[in-house]
Amino acid sequence: MLPLDKDNVPYDEGSERASSVEDYKVTCIQFIKDICGDYLAWVDYYKLPEDEDKKRRTQIHAIVERTNEWIAKIATTIKGVDIVMNDGIQKMAENTAGYPFQVGVFVNNMSSYTLTKPGIIDITVKATGREGYKVKLGWHQKDKRFLMSSTCPVTIDESNVPDEDSDLLDLHLKMDAQKCQSRDIISFTVVVTETRDGQEHERRGMTTIIHMG
Repeated sequence: MLPLDKDNVPYDEGSERASSVEDYKVTCIQFIKDICGDYLAWVDYYKLPEDEDKKRRTQIHAIVERTNEWIAKIATTIKGVDIVMNDGIQKMAENTAGYPFQVGVFVNNMSSYTLTKPGIIDITVKATGREGYKVKLGWHQKDKRFLMSSTCPVTIDESNVPDEDSDLLDLHLKMDAQKCQSRDIISFTVVVTETRDGQEHERRGMTTIIHMG
């Protein structure tokens, strides 16, 4: 789903895809507008109740608007544009699938599109399972808890993540973004799993983008 170079290597700054960052922004803004149609088609396919159908469509349209605003105004490099674009695609996929249980990810009391300063960043993850279910922090891949993409080196400390599931997840994670500078961009995806009798029942990702102020 994420645009990749040949050999599955993500594009980088040295790419010759565009004659300028501005040209590339125009291309990516159009791409986001075009691809949203694919996600809206999936919402059609699901034949959801009217309220849920409307909610998902509204969220997808809002993501297109915010993502393209960030591409236009916040990204300053080709890599930055890529991160914002892929963040938007990820968010569209997540909201197309919907959230059967409550989950929220917050940076500086903001969600989805956030702003903070370089340093140690506090990330709050909250989730509640449906009746009879519990929740816990999941893994994006077998050996990788978080999906992360950034214009600067960042890590998330996983040492205080509990292994057991609980009725309520209220977790404070620390992201080390001390090597970042103003205008850097970080996108990360947190996965929360809903469990019953110790077995995973549902899993949902929630993607957040950070603009370094």
